[in-house]
Amino acid sequence: MATDYYAVLGVRRDASQDEIKKAFRRLARELHPDVNPDPKTQERFKEINAAYEVLSDPQKKQVYDLGGDPLSANGGGGGAGGFGAGGFGNFSDIMDAFFGTASQRGPRSRTRRGQDAMIRLEIDLAEAAFGTTKDIQVDTAVVCNTCSGEGAAPGTSAQTCDMCRGRGEVSQVTRSFLGQVMTSRPCPQCQGFGTVVPSPCPECAGDGRVRSRRTLTVKIPAGVDNGTRIQLAGEGEVGPGGGPPGDLYVEIHELPHSVFQRRGDDLHCTVTIPMTAAALGTKCPLETLDGVEEIDIRPGTQSGQSVPLHGRGITHLRGGGRGDLIVHVEVTTPSKLDAEQERLLREFSKLRGEERPLGQFQPGQQGLFSRLKDAFNGR
Repeated sequence: MATDYYAVLGVRRDASQDEIKKAFRRLARELHPDVNPDPKTQERFKEINAAYEVLSDPQKKQVYDLGGDPLSANGGGGGAGGFGAGGFGNFSDIMDAFFGTASQRGPRSRTRRGQDAMIRLEIDLAEAAFGTTKDIQVDTAVVCNTCSGEGAAPGTSAQTCDMCRGRGEVSQVTRSFLGQVMTSRPCPQCQGFGTVVPSPCPECAGDGRVRSRRTLTVKIPAGVDNGTRIQLAGEGEVGPGGGPPGDLYVEIHELPHSVFQRRGDDLHCTVTIPMTAAALGTKCPLETLDGVEEIDIRPGTQSGQSVPLHGRGITHLRGGGRGDLIVHVEVTTPSKLDAEQERLLREFSKLRGEERPLGQFQPGQQGLFSRLKDAFNGR
């Protein structure tokens, strides 16, 4: 045999069919006339196509390995560069070489799955903590009742396209230096569906669906937070042609509370008391999510200290129990005193030996201008 097809593709004589196919795809991408128009390259492209025509066909490959004429197998072939059963005529291999996959054949379905939808739902803190049930209104596409999703007017139906005869595509044969090339494209008359609707439904204009407002009941689990999405399967948009609906996602937006700030599953708030109450101790009523509770401020409480109420926070979304309610204490100092109050306070400070307190100093952060000054001075 004058031509070594294995050498043309650059594979061993014991190469598998998968290795032969990979080698052909790699060379086809490099040598295809659309990529490299050099005449010598075109001749080389014909050679690899002829080699692949033989080596990809088990019967022709066997004849070739035994020293016979492989082109005479199966009643002959297209020759070098021909469009036989195993060579360039296997158009899907060329499509795989350039696009990674073969083109799909056959008509498209008019029935397709609908898109997912999302709606934003606002709830308050108590509803997020304990869960609730809400009625929501959604505007989505639903199946057309007039045509039941078929898209055709009552008493009519879709008909087979007379241009593509139901195949959904039309073919065209062109000639090139490699021979005849057949290409396919979606049918322009039926848009690739294979059928046409001569009398569309007047209600949905042939789409098989219409928009409608409906009310749904949503169960909000305890412990949801901002951004939590609740999935309602099958409650989204109905697909074209009355196809199966997508899903509806309800995104939770928690409204700010006038007293509590949420951090995870814990709640935080601040209570402001005068310095006398902080020194002597007191009790402060607080309206919690569970009702009114007394906050016990112990004598000598300092500003910045906190009082925890365990199990008075948000319910854990996954798992049992609840977070805590943390009450932060802020102590205020009176800015204006009358003469009697000032006398009593001075007497109190004298009794405690605090008339001229030295104070306790601790390292603190520098101000912005001090840090800039140190930076310019190289400190």
